[in-house]
Amino acid sequence: MAPHKKASKWPDPIDLQVGLQIRARRKLIGSSQSALASAIGVSFQQVQKYERGANRVSASMMSRIAKHLGCRPSDLMSDGDATNAAPLDLAFVSEPGGAELAKAFMSLSPKLRRALVELARTMAIEVGS
Repeated sequence: MAPHKKASKWPDPIDLQVGLQIRARRKLIGSSQSALASAIGVSFQQVQKYERGANRVSASMMSRIAKHLGCRPSDLMSDGDATNAAPLDLAFVSEPGGAELAKAFMSLSPKLRRALVELARTMAIEVGS
């Protein structure tokens, strides 16, 4: 039997990734922490703990969360490589205004999307100067 690892006061990186996935998907569909909490039968404080990675999400809870978020439980899981930062899309939609911008972007035609990307690149260059 393997020796028991000492409990860390820091959340496991995989739990952090799961929390980021939950938060990003929740924001993407426009759901509040309170609405998610009500749908899965916990307090909004518990949802906050899940999203921060402070509390681990059980398999049954992951299934309930995924149902509310309109995805599969596996979509909320890390790829197992906890050394990587959150994927760019998760980081983006987790930022204030990110989910709204993503929704608006998806409603644009391909031509307008390209124009918006070019505008954003130009703005980023200007800000970086």
